[in-house]
Amino acid sequence: MSNHVLVDRLQFTLTVTFHYIFPILTMGLALFVAWLKTVSYLGRDDHRFRLWRKTQEERDDYESAARFWAKIFAVNFAFGVVTGIPLEFQFGTNWAKFSNYAGGVIGTTLAMEGVFAFFAESVFLGVFLAGRNRFSPRVHWISSLMLFAGSWLSGFFIIATNAWMQHPVAYSQSGDKVQLDSFWGLITNPWVRWQYLHNMSGAAITGAFVLAAMGAFFLLLGRHERFARLSVRVGVIGALIFCVLQIFPTGDRAAHDVSVHPHEVSVHQPATFAAMEGAFKTEKGAPLVIIGNPNTQTRKLESTLAMPKLLSFLTSQRWNEEIKGLNDIPTDQWPDSVPLVYYAYHIMVGLGTILLLIALLGVFLLWRKKLYTSKPMLWALMVAFPFTFIANIAGWATAETGRQPWLVYGLLRTKEGASPPGSVPAGTGIFTLLGFAGLYLFIGILFLLLIVRIVSRGPDDPEPTTAPTQAAVGGT
Repeated sequence: MSNHVLVDRLQFTLTVTFHYIFPILTMGLALFVAWLKTVSYLGRDDHRFRLWRKTQEERDDYESAARFWAKIFAVNFAFGVVTGIPLEFQFGTNWAKFSNYAGGVIGTTLAMEGVFAFFAESVFLGVFLAGRNRFSPRVHWISSLMLFAGSWLSGFFIIATNAWMQHPVAYSQSGDKVQLDSFWGLITNPWVRWQYLHNMSGAAITGAFVLAAMGAFFLLLGRHERFARLSVRVGVIGALIFCVLQIFPTGDRAAHDVSVHPHEVSVHQPATFAAMEGAFKTEKGAPLVIIGNPNTQTRKLESTLAMPKLLSFLTSQRWNEEIKGLNDIPTDQWPDSVPLVYYAYHIMVGLGTILLLIALLGVFLLWRKKLYTSKPMLWALMVAFPFTFIANIAGWATAETGRQPWLVYGLLRTKEGASPPGSVPAGTGIFTLLGFAGLYLFIGILFLLLIVRIVSRGPDDPEPTTAPTQAAVGGT
């Protein structure tokens, strides 16, 4: 691979990884802001549903929490927009051949994502932040639901775009380009279904742990106790729910073809699946490797800790199912770095397991009424939340490095999608890479300063529900 292509890849890796830190939290918080506002709006003492049965004081606490987390959401959303814009330009500068080749397909979903990200989310975020006393309580509540819907719909269009690069469908070849034949076929790509839910459950886990960590922080400081207890409670319960969903069914089904029995990745991307599991030799009753070190020189997985036959069973529910190894796949179809795919995948799975155990312990202590006073557990929640970002990014690293050497799987190789070296030479790429690194360092520091300022002020004191609010809720 030429140097300019490597530099282009490194630059895009930096920009997309830094950018994705923000959408992870945006999509995760959108769900919980909508939940907190919904409980505040629908709750009342005599509600038929137990979840909505809240006292006035509890409803005020939920309202205050929703406003606080909406502020965090707003800052996060703004920085996500700022860091996302360079990605669009890089398609035209560093990856012009890819844009010319696939723009007729992916341009549709990227444009729709932009509409929902910039317009829908921005409008309803503005209504939610500034419209509490300007719109009716019902409109204010609906704005939180639309904020959530816009955020998750934006995520859907991004996943649909990536799914086409992983498993191209609904297109036709037109000279040296591809054209979209069916928009419906594009968004119903079999690759989209469970990958989207898996991705969004990962974002929800991040949002849940951020809530729990913030609540734990205030409890340890002895400040804003009512807000802190609510955030920890909602956070650990949400974390447990979505950690379970992340493993099953979304994690399991994301790795399966929903219409056939065999493993989806092993059907469409056999080299990716083999690299993820470090499987070099084809064998029946393949073991599930917990720990190992893939050696591509000797084509062996060294220093392993494995569970016999479990990989075959998890793949097909048959203990002796044959798993195709890398040795039976041409080396030009292998991912560029088998160890990178292997370690990224195992980091994702390992951290996911740890987060599940923390969430499970948190809910257990909540049930035993010991969570709010257990300092070790509160510290664990504070320490755990950064690992949700690492796990999410490791998951994306698995998908993207596993697809290599293809930019569009089976159609366009990565080296064929980069701009010509005469247009964007390696030196120019290195210069802009260093520029982005410096700029993103500044942006990261600015983001942290704004978040620290919001946190230092803490949540607003709960305000009594106004008469119009009470009347509106009483009519539901």
